This record gives sequence, C-alpha cells and structure tokens, in this order.
Amino acid sequence: MMSVRRPRGGHVTATSSVSSPGNRPRERPGWLRDERDLPAGGAQGPPALLRGVRSPRREGVRGLHSHLLLKHLIEFCYTVAQKYLFEGKHADAVPAALHSLRFRMNVHGLSSVELVPAYLLLAEASLGLGRIVQAEEYLSQAQWTVLKSTECSHATHSLLHRNLGLLYMAKENYEEARYHLANDIYFASCAFGTEDIKTSGGYFHLANLFYGLKKLDLADTLYTKVSEIWDKYLDDRYQVLSQARIQQIDLLGKQFETDTGLDEAQEAEAIRILTSILNIRESTSDTAPQKTIFVLKTLVMLYHLMMNSSKAQEYAMRAFSLSREQQLSDQEQSTIQELLSLISAEETHPVT
Repeated sequence: MMSVRRPRGGHVTATSSVSSPGNRPRERPGWLRDERDLPAGGAQGPPALLRGVRSPRREGVRGLHSHLLLKHLIEFCYTVAQKYLFEGKHADAVPAALHSLRFRMNVHGLSSVELVPAYLLLAEASLGLGRIVQAEEYLSQAQWTVLKSTECSHATHSLLHRNLGLLYMAKENYEEARYHLANDIYFASCAFGTEDIKTSGGYFHLANLFYGLKKLDLADTLYTKVSEIWDKYLDDRYQVLSQARIQQIDLLGKQFETDTGLDEAQEAEAIRILTSILNIRESTSDTAPQKTIFVLKTLVMLYHLMMNSSKAQEYAMRAFSLSREQQLSDQEQSTIQELLSLISAEETHPVT
C-alpha cells in the first residue's frame, strides 16, 4: 500500500520518490502552475469575472452570486472532465479537472475534503496518459486530505479506493488493486446500495482485474452483475417514463420526452461499461449467446432513452440476428422484435 507522510508546509508526498505538490501553504502548488499539464489551447485560469472571487463569505448580492456561480462551475467542470475520462479522452479531461480544482480551492480553501474529487480526476487522467508518478502525487494529496478530514463521505472514500485500485492495476500489483477495489465496492454500497449504478463501476473494475488474471468464472459473475444493475435501472426508468407519457398524453395531448435520468458523464460511463462487456461477451457468444443478447438489449434501451434511434436500432438488429443464428426460443426472438417495433414506432412518430 502506498505510504503517505506529511512534509513540512502541510502538503503531502509519497515515499516512492514522488515530489511534493508544493511546500509553501500560501503558494499555488507547482502542478497547478505547470502549463505542460494543459493541452494546446487549454484554459489557463479562471475567467476574468471570477479572478476576484476568493471566499464564500463575501458580503452583498454580488458576492453571493459569484459564490453560486463558482459552485455551478465546479460541478460543470467536474462533469465535463468525467465525461472525457469515460470516453478515453484523458488529455481533454485535464483542463476541466484543473478548473474544478481551482474553483474548489476558491470556495472551500486549500485543505478541504471537497478538493478530493478533483484530485482523483487528475489522477485518473494522469494514469490514462501513462504518467504513473504524477498519478501517485495526486492520489497522495487526496489520501492526506481524507486522513485529515473528520467529515469524509462514503462516496468520497469509494472514489479514492477506486482510483487507488486503478493505480495498482497499472503497476501490476494485483493484490493491492483487489484490496482497494473491494473497499471501493464496500463504501459505494454504504453510500448508494449494493445494486446501484454508482456501485457498478467498482464491480466492473474488479471484473476487469479478474479477467486479466484469467479468473474467468469470477470475472463472468461480476460482468453479469454489472449488466443486470444497468438493465434494471434502464428498465425501471423506461417504465416510469412510459406511465408518465400515458398520463401526459391523456392530460395535454402531447408526448412526454424520453430521457435516461443521467447526466452526460453517467451516460458516457454506461456506454463505456456496457460496450466493454459486450466485446467480452461477443468473444464467447457461441457458448453463451444469451449473455451477449442480454447486453445488446440493455444497450438498445440505453440508446433508446438517449433518443439515439439509429444506435438503438443497430444493437436491436444485432440482437435479433444473433437470436436467429443461435436458434434461441421464439419468446426471446419475440422480445427483441418488440424492441425493434418500439424503436420504429418512435421514429415514425417522433417526440413533440
């Protein structure tokens, strides 16, 4: 486990030769000043409107509005960075993650646990760019901040352990990776429940670890669990919207707009997780075609709720072709045919 010590000046460093982000508490840490972290054309600092905002205690309406704007920008930048990470665009995630961190510092100060989610975004982006030492540096800062806090949520503990698990997977230290991913699942389950989509990411990464170690039975069980969690969420969402649509048509004579109930980052996460599982399932579709079709149908529902009819129809056709090729039951083929009919009907009568 990566050991952490507190250097003079209040900032953290890892004992594995990772340099400290900075030793003077009033100076912005070096890795925030380093423009090499930013892609060409990336933002270099807060907009002019925000440069004077330093504290949520500013008096007057203008100060309050600035504080609320900063809080909105924190969440906006965080969501944008997450979306890029889930899409595998790690370099593009860095400017948004840095802005989220800077805005958090402006609102919460330099040592608040509210900085941890931004540190974790930067750590994940660094891992994706192959900068393991830099990732360790961000994770050390996150660990130290959590250790100092008495009010750290289960959700934040979950994210910290998830990123530590990814770090140790990158370093091929699989025992440590498994330890942290198990803790990720534990804390996420405490925060959201064992069957929540926010917990599914921990199961997914643990499944990837077992798959890489050729422990295929364990990996298969976890991939199935992840698929079932997303399928249940999307099916429940569809049922709620279907009922609301019926009620609204009755009341207003107008169709109700379909949506996933997810933000853009969560939709990108769903696409990444389900398409990754699909690729694995398709490699074994001759022996377990039902598992492949299950993931395909889940993707159909996801894209249908995202109002991407072409993608939904593509996956539905693939599911239908596979069910006929593998000579699955008439009931299975009928279910997929119903999905195709649903998509075709909404293309013919689009949402108004």
